[in-house]
Order: sequence, then C-alpha cells, then structure tokens
Amino acid sequence: MNPKQRIKELVNLISKYNHEYYVNNVSLVDDATWDSLLHELSHLEKQYPELALPNSPTQIVGGSVAAGFNKVTHKNPILSLSNAFNTEDLINFDKRVKKAINDPAYLLSYKLDGLSLILTYEKGFLVTAATRGDGTIGEDITNNIKTIADVPKQLTEPIDVVVRGEILMNIDDFEQLNQERAKNNEPLFQNPRNAAAGSVRQLDASITASRSLNVIIYHLFDATEYGLKSHFESLAYLKKLGFKIDETTALVHNVKDIEKFINKCEETRDKLPYEIDGIVIEVDDFNAREELGTTAKYPRWATAYKFPAVEAQTKLLDIIFTVGRTGQITPNAVLEPVLVAGSTIARASLHNEDNIIAKDIRIGDTVIIRKAGDVIPEVVRVVKKKGKRSGPFKMINHCPICSEQITRDETKADYFCKSDNCEIQHIKAISHFTSRDAMNIVGLGESICEYLYDEGYLKDIASIYELKNYRRELVTLPNMGEKSIDNLLAAIEASKERSFANVLYGLGIKNIGLKTAKDLVKYFGNINNLMAASEEGLEGIHEIGKIIAKDLTEYFSNPKHIELINKLRDHGLTLESTAGPIINNELTNKKIVITGSFQSMSRNELKDKLERFGANITSSVSSTTDYVIVGDNPGSKYDKALELKIDILDESDLNEYLT
Repeated sequence: MNPKQRIKELVNLISKYNHEYYVNNVSLVDDATWDSLLHELSHLEKQYPELALPNSPTQIVGGSVAAGFNKVTHKNPILSLSNAFNTEDLINFDKRVKKAINDPAYLLSYKLDGLSLILTYEKGFLVTAATRGDGTIGEDITNNIKTIADVPKQLTEPIDVVVRGEILMNIDDFEQLNQERAKNNEPLFQNPRNAAAGSVRQLDASITASRSLNVIIYHLFDATEYGLKSHFESLAYLKKLGFKIDETTALVHNVKDIEKFINKCEETRDKLPYEIDGIVIEVDDFNAREELGTTAKYPRWATAYKFPAVEAQTKLLDIIFTVGRTGQITPNAVLEPVLVAGSTIARASLHNEDNIIAKDIRIGDTVIIRKAGDVIPEVVRVVKKKGKRSGPFKMINHCPICSEQITRDETKADYFCKSDNCEIQHIKAISHFTSRDAMNIVGLGESICEYLYDEGYLKDIASIYELKNYRRELVTLPNMGEKSIDNLLAAIEASKERSFANVLYGLGIKNIGLKTAKDLVKYFGNINNLMAASEEGLEGIHEIGKIIAKDLTEYFSNPKHIELINKLRDHGLTLESTAGPIINNELTNKKIVITGSFQSMSRNELKDKLERFGANITSSVSSTTDYVIVGDNPGSKYDKALELKIDILDESDLNEYLT
C-alpha cells in the first residue's frame, strides 16, 4: 500500500475509533493499538507532509459535541500530551527541556484513564462544567457534574478560577454496574473510562447521580495569577480550595529517577482502585514552562509515558520501498498478518539500510515486531532459526516510482530520489496545496489531484488556476460531470480569497507549518519581504531558528520556486497581509508581559498593537522578560518584575513606543 492510501486509511480508521470513543463512549480497540495507529500516521505525515489530510487526528483533539448538549468555548486551549514509550524517548524529552532550562525539576503523576473535565468557578461558586471536546469547544455537563460529591459547589475562597481534572469510575463500581446492566439486558460498558464518560454525558442528570463517579483535579489554569510558582504548589492550593487531587506525585530531576517512579507504578498499578495508562511528566516551574512554550497541539514542557504494548512474532514476506515528498526512500516490511494488542499488523518500518544490515533482517525470516517504542510498528529483531536463509539485504539503486538513480545522504543513512521528474512528489505537492489548512479547495482531494495529474490537466500548483480553461474537456471525463466540475472551479476561484498565511503554508516549504506561516506573515507582511530576508535575519525571529531559516532561504533561492510564486501572483492569490509588515522599533523581538487594566485601551487591543511592533507577548514574568507593562491593579506579576529588576512601563510610557 502506498503512503497516500495508508494515510487515508489511518485517518478514516482513527477518526472512526475517536468518534466511538469520545461521542459514543465505546472503545473499538485498546489504547496500545490506538497509540500505534496514531504514531504510524504521525510518522507518515512527517515523511510526506503534503499528504497530510485536513481532518487528520494528529492535528485535532478527538472529541466533539454530541447532539443534545450545549457548546462551551474554553477560555484556554485544552491541549493533549505528546507520548514517550521507552528510555530513549524520556532521554530525548529531557534533552529538549534542558536545552532551554537549567536543572529542571519534573513533577510525576498518574496518567488517569478517564474523561477530561473543565470546571469554571466565579467568586468561588461552580458555574460551568464542560468536557474537553475538540480542545476549543466542549459540552456543557454542569447539571450532571453537580451530582458528583467530589466536585465542590463552593470553594473555600471566593475567587474566579478554571481547573482541569479527570472523571473516573473505580474498577469495583464498574464491574457492579455491568452486572446490573447484564441483569437488565442492557449493553455492557467496555471499560471504566467508557462507563464514566457514558455516565456524565447523559441528558438526564439523575442517571449520572445514580452512578459512582470520582473526580480528581490536576491542573489550575493561569496559576501564576494566584501567586503560585510551580505545579507542585498549585496542587497544594487546589487541595486547599476543596478539590480532590492525586496524592501520589513525585518531584525528580533526572531520567533515572523518572524510570524508578515508572517501574514502581508498573508494579503497583493493578492494586489501584481506578485505571491508569501511564505516567505524566511535567516541568514543575511555571516560568520554565513559559520559556519552553507549546506547539499547536502539545505543551513542550510535558509528555506522557505510556505503559509498553506487547510484541508479536511473524514472518517477513517481502521488503518494499516508498517515496516521500522530499524524495526519501524508505524500506518497509511486508508481514504475514499478525494480531497485536487487538489489531492486525501487516506492515512495519525497517527505517533504513543500516538498520536492516545491523539486524541482519532477510526476506523469509521469522521476526519480532513491536507496536510501541517507535512511531510506527517496527521489526525489532530476527528470531534465529536453523536452516537455509535468503541472501543478505541489498538496497535498491533506482527510485521505485521514476526509476532514476538514487543517492545516499551519508549524514542520515537515508537514500533520496532527487529527480525533478518524480511524479509522486508533484502530486503530493498539489494535494497539500489544496488541503483545508492551505487553500481549502473542496472537490480537489488527493484522488482527484492524482487523476487530473495523470490526465495531464495538473502539472504543478499554479496549474490548478488554469483548469477553468479546460472546462469543456473536464466535464467529459468519467465520473466528473458539469455540476461537479462547476463546483470545483467555483471552489478554486474562491480559494483566491484565502490569506497569505494559507498560501505560504500551501507552498509546502519544509518545516513550515500553519502556525509558523502565520508568524512569518505577521513579521514580514508580504512575500517580497520574506523572499528578501537573509538566513541570519530569519534566525533572529522568535521561534524560527537555524533549521527553518535555512529551509526558507534554500526554497527562495530556487528559480523554479520564484517562477511558481510569480504565477500565483498573476492568478490573483493573496501574497500580502492586510496588516502590513512588522514595524521595527525598540519592542521588536522583546519578551513582554502585560498585567493590570488600562484606561485608553483593552488588554487585547494593547496586545495587538505590541505585536504589530514585533513584540512577543508572554503570560508570566521570568529572568528573560524584557518589559512588564503595568496597568491598574497589576497583581503578583508587578511584584515579580520588581524582584527580578525587570524594566517596567506604565500606560503613559507606551506612547513613546507605540507611535
């Protein structure tokens, strides 16, 4: 199966599992299987970013709002956690943290296997309870949550606060509930997590009240606003407010102690009253978290160690090769299908030539495959057997798609097809450009892109906007028709209204995701300024760095890419921001914290103005903060600025910088 087909298959499969899990409270597969599928998808999308589908589960939280529930928009994004499966993953996480933070302390806690819950209090009283949903919008389950004894209806202090926790059902209560449902000929819940979710996502609160549910709170949003400096302190404060917290946390400073905690938890997890599926590892200090920041989906200051999945033995039937967007050639194992942790595995990664030779993997061997510990199922080792084996592995010399000679990148142990005529790379580039986060051209999905490419109507990205010249021919193609073609041409025309950031992301420049594209647009304002930027100048921009700066300058140094951009400009695509480029002054690239209220403008208006001058707005004061802008009633951030001797600006000082 080629990567495009596999990505589509994985997106559909995981989306189906997510829908059943989050909406219908049904687990079609175990957690290890789900993790394996998601990581296989993530790995393929990294190899072939232009093949990533707009509805990919790697880009969104799995939940949605079920029919019958009101929507709740979360004040703060409700992020997921990245995963670690072994010591190497933990070491890599620790290294990434320590590149930015000296001697970080990590808070370790159980990864609770329940339903995520967001509670909002005003003046100490519970006003809203919501599910996580898609991370931005959840379900209002306030009436149901008020029936759970663990949730305080009034806090010990009259404060405004938002917290996050987990709704759990103890294993004994789950088994008793299923016994009762069996007696009544009702469908059984598959596990305590599904039972807990099904119990609170009821339109009748009396059903929730009849179930034995627990709530453990583990996160306080905007904790620094309450004078707290660490997650450890925030847990103590949550307990003081009246919340039930996890009392089994530990503070450590190195991977060795993290592993000790994990090993202890693996030995004792079966004795817990509720289920856990791993360990959460978080940087404890809030200022350090601010330094590390977040991605669009994950915080960089935390990860979740997932308990190991199982291994299985099977036969390696063949070795096939796939080609990525960048031309990278990857060997893959074709396996005799084997059931591992609830799902059938027929493909596994072999990574590269060096890995295959080092493990002496040969066609016909009996091998061990593993579903965790890597981004996709991998061949771990050969089971040594007596008897005649096939010959040693030999790497192919030519691209399996275009038959051109391939070359090895000695620094990465990978082979690449560098032919400009490798059609699969062109198709992937066009498909990426039409995706939702890029130009969002409905009706021009992957299969149609490939079909029109094969028919000669699509040659590159720019040729999308020339399809209107072939309407008469297009309507005669099999399974197309006038209506579908007219709708497609209308969608193509409408895509010209997409923002500069969408266009920039759609170009498929290596390592340029939508978030980075938006940052570049905000800073440079138009494509000409961006193309003229030097590698050194790009490196100086917040969160760009050397790798992205090099990728950008290499892309814009290619005459073919400049020709493409000029074609897109001629077709009327948006290549500049309505806001214009960043205005450079003393605030450019400065890290700024805003606290208090202001007379002449709202905080959001002030933030927008500061960002127009290239300032980086952060939420907490640290030693790396350049300015703290102070309004009325500034709170603890003002005290922190004084303590660290950070430059303080008041409202009257702003005119000097914002004009």
